[in-house]
Amino acid sequence: MKKSSFVALIMGTVSGVLFALGMCMALLPEWNAFTEGVVFGGIGIVLGIITALIWCKMENKKLPKMNAKNVFRIIYAVVAALVLGIGMCMCLVWEQIIWGTLIGLLGIIMLIALIPMTKGIK
Repeated sequence: MKKSSFVALIMGTVSGVLFALGMCMALLPEWNAFTEGVVFGGIGIVLGIITALIWCKMENKKLPKMNAKNVFRIIYAVVAALVLGIGMCMCLVWEQIIWGTLIGLLGIIMLIALIPMTKGIK
């Protein structure tokens, strides 16, 4: 494993855990930690962006250009993640297991669709 991949793996894992913990803190009323959860989630997002920047620097790669296609992909990814999150909230918070599972599955399918959207099918 290359050094850049290892650094990206560790930093990406830490940012993902911080983001997930923050969302749990914010969305579970039993924890009474909404404000702290938003802070943790925000730190996770910022650390994820920093991870991408550091990885690009270590790999001597340029940042992706902000054209209409990439902006659409970003918006699509955010919507897909939100659909998955809504499904999880429906299951965990609102106790609507069947609809939450179906909506969460739709979010997962949307996220999987990002792979051919970015890499293409050959």
